[in-house]
Amino acid sequence: MTAGDIVPDGLHYTNEHEWTRPEGEGEAVVGITDYAQKLLGDVVFLSLPKIGERVMQFAKCGEIESPKAVSDLFTPLGGEVVAINQEAMAHPELINRDPYGQGWLFRLALGDAAEWDRLMTAEAYRALVTPPES
Repeated sequence: MTAGDIVPDGLHYTNEHEWTRPEGEGEAVVGITDYAQKLLGDVVFLSLPKIGERVMQFAKCGEIESPKAVSDLFTPLGGEVVAINQEAMAHPELINRDPYGQGWLFRLALGDAAEWDRLMTAEAYRALVTPPES
């Protein structure tokens, strides 16, 4: 991790570099981290789950494409997809510019609140993406 990488407090993270935060009553917003978007490079295409689709925690639910690679997208929490970010679908570069804001990917109505306990805190995620000092 470099000084330019951003890992906001108050979000929950996965080993696969997705983030999530509670949104409203029983819902959560999902996106990819700043670290992930930097590894990908310029995001050029998104494949996201459909509204109404049920997803299981940590399961593949889509793909993110850049000139470098196509990467699988995994959901940090299980539940029913209630919204996708149409703006990011039309303008995937939003993920590079604002991964924690306008570049969010989808919103879920949560299934099992206990799943939050299986996610990392910002501190744990920083430790995951920070290389050891030499």
